[in-house]
Amino acid sequence: MRVVIKVGTSTLTHKTGNLNIRHIESLCRVLSDLKNAGHEVVLVSSGAIGMGVGKLSLKERPQDMPTKQAAAAVGQCELMYTYDKLFAEYNHTVAQILLTGEDMNHADRYENFRNTLHRLLELGALPIINENDTVSTAEIAVGDNDTLGAIVAKGAEADLLVLLTDIDGLYTADPRKDPDAKLVSVVSEITPELLATAGGKGSALGTGGMATKLSAAKLCLEAGISTVIANGDDPEKLYDIIEGKSVGTIFKK
Repeated sequence: MRVVIKVGTSTLTHKTGNLNIRHIESLCRVLSDLKNAGHEVVLVSSGAIGMGVGKLSLKERPQDMPTKQAAAAVGQCELMYTYDKLFAEYNHTVAQILLTGEDMNHADRYENFRNTLHRLLELGALPIINENDTVSTAEIAVGDNDTLGAIVAKGAEADLLVLLTDIDGLYTADPRKDPDAKLVSVVSEITPELLATAGGKGSALGTGGMATKLSAAKLCLEAGISTVIANGDDPEKLYDIIEGKSVGTIFKK
């Protein structure tokens, strides 16, 4: 199976912006094991700005563009250093790809990205992809790395996109506000009404929310790719997801 896994800032970092060591070590161990089992893995990783906030000892996520980009420049170094170190412990080679919206919208540049991605997978590397927040001033397409995950899944011709976040999946209402909210296990169609009820942005350090995840799942459904939204608090759930067990919410035809 070729799987694209998108991990959000809330999974990678504590609320302080500092690295969540337990989560990222577990994530790298599980992804390494999935590769050992013969699966092809692509990681779309948020967290550059969030980690930069912690590294620079900022009190909160910056609002102005120059400070955001400065935090991304610092945080991306820390992020890739951490991934390289942890995956190397399991004898896996990582590769960094940083993208902007222009790369996705320009036919030649998009084709170059696809060719590079496919060649990296053929060579056995584990591509780690993030938006190039240091130079890009506009979020890719409809917003944040959920959308990037869907674009990468399409470009990689993946079998599955997994969006790891800080919530168990899609609920009938916001479970943090409504105790009667119920988890929706399977969705076969993303309607305008469903998108309209998805709410706003996510965590304080991230930029996403359920709306961007539904938009990403819709892009993948249109390309015949299934999507799972699941909680990233325990990366070992990825084993069950790959095996087709019910975890979080799956979007499939």
